[in-house]
Amino acid sequence: MAPPNDPVNARLGLEPPEKVFDLSDGKLTVRGVPLLSHVPENVTFSSFSSICEPRNAPSSILQRVIAASHKGGFLGFSHVSPSDRLINSLGSFRGRNFLSIFRFKTWWSTQWVGNSGSDLQMETQWVLIEVPETESYVVIIPIIEKSFRSALHPGSDDHVKICAESGSTQVRASSFGAIAYVHVAENPYNLMREAYSALRVHLDSFRLLEEKPVPRIVDKFGWCTWDAFYLTVNPVGVWHGLKDFSEGGVAPRFVIIDDGWQSVNFDDEDPNEDAKNLVLCGGQMTARLHRFEEGDKFRKYQKGLLLGPNAPSFNTETMKQLISKAIEAEHLGKQRAAAISAGGSDLAEIELMLVKVRKEIDDLFGGKGKESDESGGCCCKALECGGMKDFTTDLRTEFKGLDDVYVWHALCGGWGGVRPGTTHLDSKIIPCKLSPGLVGTMKDLAVDKIVEASVGLVHPRQANDLYDSMHSYLAQVGVTGVKIDVIHSLEYVCEEYGGRVEIAKAYYDGLTNSIIKNFNGSGIIASMQQCNDFFFLGTKQIPFGRVGDDFWLQDPSGDPMGVFWLQGVHMIHCSYNSLWIGQIIQPDWDMFQSDHECAKFHAGSRAICGGPVYVSDSVGSHDFDLIKKLVFPDGTVPKCIYFPLPTRDCLFRNPLFDQKTVLKIWNFNKYGGVIGAFNCQGAGWDPKEKKFRGFPECYKPISCTVHVTEVEWDQKKEAAHMGKAEEYVVYLNQAEVLHFMTPVSEPLQLTIQPSTFELYNFVPVEKLGSSNIKFAPIGLTNMFNSGGTIQELEYIEKDVKVKVKGGGRFLAYSSESPKKFQLNGSDAAFQWLPDGKLTLNLAWIEENGGVSDLTIFF
Repeated sequence: MAPPNDPVNARLGLEPPEKVFDLSDGKLTVRGVPLLSHVPENVTFSSFSSICEPRNAPSSILQRVIAASHKGGFLGFSHVSPSDRLINSLGSFRGRNFLSIFRFKTWWSTQWVGNSGSDLQMETQWVLIEVPETESYVVIIPIIEKSFRSALHPGSDDHVKICAESGSTQVRASSFGAIAYVHVAENPYNLMREAYSALRVHLDSFRLLEEKPVPRIVDKFGWCTWDAFYLTVNPVGVWHGLKDFSEGGVAPRFVIIDDGWQSVNFDDEDPNEDAKNLVLCGGQMTARLHRFEEGDKFRKYQKGLLLGPNAPSFNTETMKQLISKAIEAEHLGKQRAAAISAGGSDLAEIELMLVKVRKEIDDLFGGKGKESDESGGCCCKALECGGMKDFTTDLRTEFKGLDDVYVWHALCGGWGGVRPGTTHLDSKIIPCKLSPGLVGTMKDLAVDKIVEASVGLVHPRQANDLYDSMHSYLAQVGVTGVKIDVIHSLEYVCEEYGGRVEIAKAYYDGLTNSIIKNFNGSGIIASMQQCNDFFFLGTKQIPFGRVGDDFWLQDPSGDPMGVFWLQGVHMIHCSYNSLWIGQIIQPDWDMFQSDHECAKFHAGSRAICGGPVYVSDSVGSHDFDLIKKLVFPDGTVPKCIYFPLPTRDCLFRNPLFDQKTVLKIWNFNKYGGVIGAFNCQGAGWDPKEKKFRGFPECYKPISCTVHVTEVEWDQKKEAAHMGKAEEYVVYLNQAEVLHFMTPVSEPLQLTIQPSTFELYNFVPVEKLGSSNIKFAPIGLTNMFNSGGTIQELEYIEKDVKVKVKGGGRFLAYSSESPKKFQLNGSDAAFQWLPDGKLTLNLAWIEENGGVSDLTIFF
């Protein structure tokens, strides 16, 4: 607690607050209730106010941190001997439900639940513990202290362990006063906001989402090239992809040119030549950046080539064959590795098959050392070409609504960093050393390849130069933002550079400066970044990043059901990660393919994700009808005004393989709330096998209940008043039915089939004037997020004015038939049914920006 002479309370003239946490007699208690038992004597607890002097934050954040400061404090511990990696028990607990987030790969984190300290997974980023005795929740967050970063690990006999590590044998310590933060609150969502606000003030090394501008792509539709081309991405393919969407009536407002555009090569190749004939992820992971400008495929683009009537065509069949052959080669490579490991007699046969398949790939490219015009090579014959600048100019000339062009790069430049001697920068090949904490993560091709090749690391003192060299060029050629991947490879190569915290500070400072200078301070998507180092050190400026693993078309391990169950796993990642990541950056739910078997399942979640909607469709492979349920014709989306989070009854459940829990996530629209219910059962993390796998016995229909009070109305100021309504209309988007609900009525019952969903729109019912007429606008029912189409709503006595964006079927509840209905100032025919359904068909009128003005008279 804050002591009586606490400077914060004294300065504000406040009375000393209640004593919330206490550590004595081997127990850490919260409001008198034991939270951790068998706490070692070398563990300390210090109140927030005794450690942190609030500073350097906006007054609104400082005020709420100070107001809640008595509810939090820091844990520390001391050892006799200094070390670069120290592990200590924080105590034990058993019989308490917990929710946690842990790293299942170097780059990615996900949800895990249990009821004892021993149930935790390695590399846990935080643990939320239920304390029903006081109807409250406590979060324990391992943090950064000086040059050490920490994580929670499972211990024996129900103990929770904390691991503090510098990442360098040259950086050692023996004691910590604030290596973990604990906080208590009665509301779990308030808890996460309060805790991360406190850490923002304490560490002063990152900023909260509310402090930063978000990129303009946040409410737009986009296309990412990754699953369409993989590493064969080229100007002709990108052009024809955008052309597909434009002709389909859903023109993207942004495009992400993913991995494959850069100038990379391998250590045994000519340092001035690009690597050739790369197709699938893995093939490029040992390559290094040798030039900051685009690779030859884009470098040789000729201005106007694709604008004329004789523009090159794109052969989708060749692309399919390339990808198919590359997958075959990848499987043969795995068989070869297994044969070598086991000493198999079929090794020679496998190697012959591998040579044959690789030749077939080369032939599809047009021969060894060449790249075909259609599938990945230069798309013109001339040597004097305009490159990326002319390409982006031509894109904007043809596709008028294309606001943003983003490109991909790894944090260290390329997957293998920057090749020494090829640029003006001081780059050195650094062998990789993985933290022992990563032994609990799943096998990862990316890690294996990076370790195999080491990293061409630009010296941290040149991090500013590295990013400005890349980004200033990109900005000059029409690129407006970057997607940065492979972020946590820094922790592998920090031994000689002051450890993982210090090298991260240098690189993230350089990245921050470049984003401000070159991309308007917000043109960035962070990816492969879900570890606390990044969030505590790298997000002073970065406002936007991924909350899930990659979208997987199918299980890379070969489970045929993975095409279904991997999609539910993705939704769990995104939903639960948003509890912490959403405090710091805008959650990005990643792309999907609109013609995938589970495309509709994905689309339902993206409709209420509160961010951009983007797909990675292959050229010629689209479900435009599905996309149009998510996207307006102008390329904007009916975005929720917050990001979705799991409902309270899902927090300590396992919606993946407990055979009883449906994932429910809540969010807000401007004039209503929404709950998405998704049956994600059928797969999950296996701690013994250290991987995600299918649980086929769980892939079945699941029943659930949904209630309006599960929308956390108080979590956004603009929504709070809607939570006080006496009555709501509930519209089920998939079932297309209306219900009525009050805060005290019974919940709605529903059984959801595997890999399907329902979206519940909750709209407050308004009584018009002094009459008994009740009204509630639902929105356009042909859009998944119906409520997001309502732009403005005004009640004037017995009349209603509504602005609706989009074309389609407008639905409202009206207890009586209107006397008159006007659309854009003119009388319009409408339909009213005795059950209260009031409908009108709206057209998209381009000159009005797709917005229709409705006036309803009673």
